[in-house]
Order: sequence, then C-alpha cells, then structure tokens
Amino acid sequence: MTLASTDPDYMWGVSLTDVSYIRVSNDNFTPLYRLPLPGAPTIVTSLLASVLNQPFASITAIQTALSALGLGGGSGFGLFGGVYSVVDNNNDLYVNYLGAINAINLNSSVLFPGIEVKRSIQTSTVLPAGESVAGLSMTFDGRLIVVGGRSITILNRNLTAPALAQYTFSPTETISNSVAVDEDGGIYVVTDKKMYKLVWTGTIISSNPADGAWESAYPTGDTFPTLFGSGSGATPTLMGFGNDADKLVVITDGLKRMGLIAFWRNEIPVGFTDRIAGQIQVTCGLPLTTEFIQTDQSVAVSGYGAFVVNNVSLTDDQLTGAVLVDALARGPLLDAPFGVERFEWNPVTHSWSSVWTRGDVSDVSMVPGISTGSNIVFVNGYYKTAGTGWEITGLDWLTGDTVHKRIFGNNIFGNGFYALIQYIGNGDLIMNSLIGHGRVQQNGVVYLT
Repeated sequence: MTLASTDPDYMWGVSLTDVSYIRVSNDNFTPLYRLPLPGAPTIVTSLLASVLNQPFASITAIQTALSALGLGGGSGFGLFGGVYSVVDNNNDLYVNYLGAINAINLNSSVLFPGIEVKRSIQTSTVLPAGESVAGLSMTFDGRLIVVGGRSITILNRNLTAPALAQYTFSPTETISNSVAVDEDGGIYVVTDKKMYKLVWTGTIISSNPADGAWESAYPTGDTFPTLFGSGSGATPTLMGFGNDADKLVVITDGLKRMGLIAFWRNEIPVGFTDRIAGQIQVTCGLPLTTEFIQTDQSVAVSGYGAFVVNNVSLTDDQLTGAVLVDALARGPLLDAPFGVERFEWNPVTHSWSSVWTRGDVSDVSMVPGISTGSNIVFVNGYYKTAGTGWEITGLDWLTGDTVHKRIFGNNIFGNGFYALIQYIGNGDLIMNSLIGHGRVQQNGVVYLT
C-alpha cells in the first residue's frame, strides 16, 4: 500500500520486499530512498515485470517462473504481514514483516541520507505463543494496536515489551482481518464466529458492557475457496458519524452466499432488542444458482451507502494456496470473479435496500475505492472475453453505470493483488500493483517506483 507522509511532497510505499519514500510533488513519483525489509529477497522491478508479463500456459509455468526469480514458487515471503501498515504524526511508518514489527523513518545523516529501521520488536515477545500478526492499527490516543490470530495487543510506539494491554479470544475463534477504531476507544474485531466491540480505556482492553463493549454472533460456518480463514472476509467498516442518526459497524457474513450485516455501534436504540441492526442478502447481480458469493474485501462505505464485491469464481477450486501463483493465475488462466452490489441504509426505517447490481463487473482482489467528489466507485478486474485484460473500472455511485475505464491489458502492473485503489487530489491514480507502486496520470503517463 501507499501511505501519506507528514510531508505532503512525499508518500510512503510498502511492497512485498521493501519500503520506499516517494517524491510526489510536481507530478513526480520517484523513490527518493529505498530500504529492503529484513530477510526479503532482492527483486529488480523491471526484471519482475518482464518475467511475469509473459503469457503463461499453465500454473506449472507460473511456479517455474517464480522459482527462477528466487520467489520460492510463490509462497509470498511474509506478504500479508506487510498489508496492514500505519504512519503516525512523527512520520514513523509501522510495518510488520517476517515476525517483527518495525518503525521506519528518515535517518539524520547529512552525508548519507536515507531511511532506516528506528525501532523493532519481535512479535513473539508480545503476542501469545503461535500467533502471527493479522493487522496493525492505532488508537486515537496514539497507541499501536497489534491484531493477532486470537488476540488484540496494545503497544507503546517505542515498541518495548511488555505490552500495555492484551485481550485474548476463545481458542475456538480465529481472526483473519484487521480492525476498525473509533474516537472513544472502540476497537471493532470480527472473528470467524462473532463480531466484537472492545474498548481501550487508556489502561486496559475492556470487554465489559459497562465500558460500552459488546459481542454478537453472526451467520457463519461455511468455507470458501479464496478466504484466508473461515468466517467474514471483511475488516469491519464504521458507518454513521457526528450527528448521524444511526451509528453502525458493517461487515459481510460467513455464509456461502454472503449477507451484508449492520450492528449498532453503541447502545441499542429503544424499540430494538438485537445487536444486529439489519441484514440483507447479497446477490451481486449473479444467477440464483451461483453457489459462492463471498468477498475478501472490507465493505466500502460513503455516508449510508455500502458497496460490496464478489471475489469467488467458478474455477477457484483449482487454486494452489501459494498466494503469488494464484494471483498470477486468476484472470489470465483461471476465471476472474464477477459481481458487485451497492446498498443503502435507511436511518428512518433502520433497514437495508439494494440500490443496483452489476453481474458483469469484475473485482479480482483489490480493495474498492470511492471518490465522493465525483460519485464514482472504482474496482480492479480482469476481462478475458472482452479482450481488455486488467482494468480499473469506475461505476457511477448512484446508478451503477460504467463511467470510467483505465485499461492495462495483460500488463502485470494492472494486477492490484489485494492492495488499495487510491486517487490523489489532482485525480491521478496511485496503483498499488503486484510489481510495485505507480502513478497513472490522466493523460496516460505512468510512473513506476
């Protein structure tokens, strides 16, 4: 992903193998400094692109190419450790990789300027035995939240042990998503069985209803080809702020044909008895005979509008489980998933309605992005039949009509690989792709880091 720096002329870039500090002023997209992540293979982006851009006739051919690049046949080298990273008000970038959480910033050298690991802590010293990091976030009072496979841990940003606080879940529950936070200490966590609101009080992580904490079961129990665990594939998303009538937290559930669920974030309003405020079946415009409609992405929210994508295709039973192999196969070799749907929450009736569906729109794995300025929601899919290959597709938020396309063809740069779709202030696309970060200008110019 690409994150804002405290200096608006720069951004932080986090990839599979390194961290970069990128100059973005005056239409630039130039890495000023790079820092290989500890233990990561050294991969030249141009070589990666040239090898992976070739047409592959089989999954075996993909595995052979990745092995030749030193990528171990596509195992991922701690890839999903680097997905959740955060930058604080001191411009420290926190990123977990290969069993350690690292705080990275500019060094103070005049002769040899660059970026360096300022602080680091082994996750084994702060997480329960056998757990790895599933996500990173930050509380509103500036403490680091470390999401484990069955725990939530609060650390000081100086990354010293022991932890400030820790909450452990039942050994029968697992976490495979990151968390959402609110300004009052709420930490929203979804396991494979329940949705939780925990509360950071400043000294402890409370599960006590007297502190505003709660838990609620949700429909789950099925398993799917693409998820990184059973249960919901969606990191919780907050909906409703300020003077909005309903304040909710939103996820998709864990059934084969997923539903969209809203939970009351705070006290359950008078007249309601259930923590679940509302739920609705997701169809994504697909036939009623479709066995799987499921997502690996957070619900994208704007106001009381919600947008979900289907990430499961008919040929996902052929996936290998090696993330890089599967990322290269889905679309060009295996069928790309199709189907998206837009919903609206009505704060008067306290219920969901479906606004529009598009069964012909693909989102393979990238997190959708919403532009409230242009009323467009963006997805990243692959279109073999149409012959356009990879593209960023923009859909009108109100109608679902296609109003924008950025076509990459079979160029591997168009494969967003579970990253974020981002647009910056002047309308340029920041494409976080399988082979690194790029800035795509409206006139078609592409700059790669």
